[in-house]
Amino acid sequence: MSEEEEKPKEAEEKKEEAVEERIYTIPLRRAWTSPIKRRGPRAIRLIRDFVTRHMKPERVIIGNDVNEEVWSKGIEKPPRRIRVKASKDKEEVVTVSLAKGE
Repeated sequence: MSEEEEKPKEAEEKKEEAVEERIYTIPLRRAWTSPIKRRGPRAIRLIRDFVTRHMKPERVIIGNDVNEEVWSKGIEKPPRRIRVKASKDKEEVVTVSLAKGE
């Protein structure tokens, strides 16, 4: 049981390691210029490109909540914009999650 107790502590420590956190509203209007069946994947690429341009990370991890928000209406109708929180840790890895209530 001691191993199970250590796992949540490690997860909490990783959350505290954030060196930099920013909240962005990312415009996804360029996804709507794509053909209907390519809009969802293009929206995800736009999010990844935006975060890479603004935070200069080694790697970008897009959270499940962001992915579900983009794909909530299907491949044909991604949102026009999305509000996200980007957190950079010590290893230059940026994790993107939804900015709810912030």
